[in-house]
Amino acid sequence: MCGIVGAVAERNVAPILIQGLQRLEYRGYDSAGVAIVQSDGKVQRRREVGKVVNLSNNLDADPVKGSLGIAHTRWATHGAVQQTNTHPHVSGNDLALVHNGIIENYMTLREELQSKGYVFASETDSETIVHLIHSCLGDDGLLQAVRRAVKRLEGAYAIAVCWADEPDSIIAARSGCPLVVGKGIGENFLASDVLALKAVTDRFIFLEEGDLVELRRDSIDIWSIDNEAVLRADVRIEMAKDDLDKGNFRHYMQKEIFAQPQVLQETMEGRIGKQAVLEESFGVGAKDIFDRAEAITIVACGTSYYAASVARYWIEDLVGIPCQVEIASEFRYRKIAVMPNTLFVTITQSGETADTLAALRIAKEAGYFATLTICNVPTSSTVRESDLAVMLQVGTEVGVASTKAFTAQLINLLLLTLLLGRRHGLAGDQEAKIVAGLRQLPDAIDSVLALDPVIAELAKQFIEKHHALFLGRGSLYPVALEGALKLKEISYIHAEGYAAGELKHGPLALVDDDMPVIAVAPNDDLLEKLRSNLQEVKARGGELFVFADTDSAFDTEAGVTVIHVPKIDPILAPIAYVVPLQLLAYHVAVHKGTDVDQPRNLAKSVTVE
Repeated sequence: MCGIVGAVAERNVAPILIQGLQRLEYRGYDSAGVAIVQSDGKVQRRREVGKVVNLSNNLDADPVKGSLGIAHTRWATHGAVQQTNTHPHVSGNDLALVHNGIIENYMTLREELQSKGYVFASETDSETIVHLIHSCLGDDGLLQAVRRAVKRLEGAYAIAVCWADEPDSIIAARSGCPLVVGKGIGENFLASDVLALKAVTDRFIFLEEGDLVELRRDSIDIWSIDNEAVLRADVRIEMAKDDLDKGNFRHYMQKEIFAQPQVLQETMEGRIGKQAVLEESFGVGAKDIFDRAEAITIVACGTSYYAASVARYWIEDLVGIPCQVEIASEFRYRKIAVMPNTLFVTITQSGETADTLAALRIAKEAGYFATLTICNVPTSSTVRESDLAVMLQVGTEVGVASTKAFTAQLINLLLLTLLLGRRHGLAGDQEAKIVAGLRQLPDAIDSVLALDPVIAELAKQFIEKHHALFLGRGSLYPVALEGALKLKEISYIHAEGYAAGELKHGPLALVDDDMPVIAVAPNDDLLEKLRSNLQEVKARGGELFVFADTDSAFDTEAGVTVIHVPKIDPILAPIAYVVPLQLLAYHVAVHKGTDVDQPRNLAKSVTVE
């Protein structure tokens, strides 16, 4: 979850490190720090609790200059959010380390190091690594010390280390956590994500499992953990220039919500023809894989899991083959029974989600005949390790609470459904009808976004609320779950999503005039069932807010507020109906004054277990 930046150059690296950290705050923003090797050969460390701006202000007030340094923005796992637990950690005052990941055997190592006289200043697992490396130092230098140390680590890590005795090099290593090297001219860099290095280079080397790298101004040497030199290809990546520009929007999340019509257009670009999905857009070998698929398992976390849950309804309805949806953190720790010819699908915005990546690796050993990932980062581990990869093409999503990535995931899952469906009896005219609806979808989302002023006003009624219940049926049930997640993520209101038919099995006991109930009610086959469920809420004094199709015959009355959503094909309803729920969560958070883009305790990319 944490973010790492490193730089070795002829110029002062402090501004490079700070800028990189600012671009990595989506990974964690509990605290931040830098360690810079100064011209006098001493390692100068600065740390601040809170966001990167606090560290930046520290360095503005009292500058530290040097041509080599490492930096870190933290999402706390071991140890409270306080300065002593903030990276970089040091050993012997001349060796500094930053770490992303979790070391599972750190307590054993800590006790061993304490018996050798090492004194620990923090509660973190990361400090164990820096002392362990220090204990491994010998005449053969820092690289070999790091190699000896990481062989003893159990868990996941990406680390970067600098040492006063070798002031011209950074040693880094990865296992289970992403790390990328940025190539410059007379300077080189490393980071957890290419986004951090956008301002200084467009050429990158993606380190692989077990890689160690020695980074100098004029050289990049990569080694295996067994001391064998390895070659890794460098790639050129061009990034959109406006990804980090909020424009006229107040928050990144707001910008990303309103970007969805254009985003959905771009994710469909080159993937649909006039009447059908273009199979070739899913990559070389897609035809053979789809021909063979007789069952689907989809694994994901968080918002991506809810997208997968919508897809289950689509696949079993339109394709007629079994579809199993799993939470990645559960899938990886249970025994798996694999049906023959089952396609394994992962969904991950970053492509580095630890549980999802681990699940993919387990699946490849468990008997799934092929793997496909739906992802937003073409250079990610999940993409590199899957047989097929479909890119979301949504640009960088900065807001921690996912919006545009979710709707793009749904689009691509529906395209996958149609490709599988044509092999299992889905009529060509039905596919053509859905494709026509997809072409009209960006305009439909524009119409939903036009409801923004109405929803902003509606959101005022939630400011003093502490709980909320979201209801949906069929493929709108996962949308209710996603709506609840959005509200709790950024407004800190406790919210739950339920299948409306489950009201009588417990949740109805919570309904009163202080608990708003939000329902999504497209005009589909389950509308009348949903209407009955909502009557149960109304009869018990519940306050209803209904997002309903214009043809659904819902009207505003005492205790019931209806927001009419433009009519849309029921198949596409989950994509359209999630947008007003995103807007509702956003405006409630704004009214409450929370940190919309960086909600407390959360990070954008969950790269630790």
